[in-house]
Amino acid sequence: MRHPPLRLLDEEKRLLWQLRTHGPQSRSALAETLQISNSGISKLTKTLLMQGLVEELPAEVLAGRGRPTVPLRISPAGGYAVGLAIHAGLLEIALVDYAGGVMSLTSEKIEVMDPPRFARHVDRRIHDLAIEHRLLGSRLYGVGFSAPGPALSRDGNRWNVVRNLPGWKDAPLRTIFEDTLRLSVWIENDATAAALAEYYLGGLIQHCTTAVVILLGHGVGAGIVHEGRLMRGETGNAGEIGMFYPGDLPRPTTLDLIATLQAAGCKVESLANFAEAIPGFEATIDDWLERAADQLLQTINSALAWFDPGAIRLMSPLPAAIMHGLADRLNRRAIIWGDHSADSEKGRPEIKISQLGAGGSALGAALLPIHASVARA
Repeated sequence: MRHPPLRLLDEEKRLLWQLRTHGPQSRSALAETLQISNSGISKLTKTLLMQGLVEELPAEVLAGRGRPTVPLRISPAGGYAVGLAIHAGLLEIALVDYAGGVMSLTSEKIEVMDPPRFARHVDRRIHDLAIEHRLLGSRLYGVGFSAPGPALSRDGNRWNVVRNLPGWKDAPLRTIFEDTLRLSVWIENDATAAALAEYYLGGLIQHCTTAVVILLGHGVGAGIVHEGRLMRGETGNAGEIGMFYPGDLPRPTTLDLIATLQAAGCKVESLANFAEAIPGFEATIDDWLERAADQLLQTINSALAWFDPGAIRLMSPLPAAIMHGLADRLNRRAIIWGDHSADSEKGRPEIKISQLGAGGSALGAALLPIHASVARA
């Protein structure tokens, strides 16, 4: 069953965004914060309740008051969305509910295939997952795809996809996916998708207005969130820091580490056999981490100067132990802070790794359709 696109009024989007960023609130608190009359709030919430986008929590009796308040929150039952991400030899598919909760995150080995065949495979997998999680008949907002490469067209249809996916570069991906899946499709660079996941699921949405996420995957890229919006740039390529690290030279990327290990005699083939192949090559990994930290230092200093982020996160499908080693090395290096930062109320944010690990890009892709439903102009 295909549901019609969800069309919300600006005031409804404001209310939903307030609940997303500040958690459950009463109608009276929403009216005060949003500067809307009590009758206006009642009308808005009634509509959203009927649409299944918000739900009431059990009433709370406040101290000194006889009448309980009924908090509202975003309803997980408001629908779901699907996210797709391709890594070296792996396909990840994420399902998230309307509240941003992770319903499913699966990873499977996948052979190289062209976009039409890939779309047909994904169509079957989405149907299987909908049956498995009893989602048939639920509102499906659409499918998000995290593209491993920068955009080639402003409309986000064509992408400079990495070389190890032959037939993908400059292909009309959104057209191919939408024709096959018969669903609305959102495509963003994998680092931008990762930033959205970290913003929603990494807890940043309630703690900072600006965040930078650096993704080490097929390539190296950054995603930027500012005031709840994805910073896309003129052509959709904001954060394309990969241009600082030419592909014909050593780079701080997942594929580069795999190539470095292979050159040292390691039998690693892809992320699919990474963990079992690397024992005995710890020294090679340590050398790579030192080099990667040196390479990323200038990029991080630039991000601090340009964006003044409240958080900087590193994300990668690499094992957490390796990423913690990279973050530790960066925090020990010569990060340049403005003189004002020591006295700032926010202080100096430590560079940390995302807890989302390999799933960040797929989860962020799944959040794209839901984020679009409440995105502010």
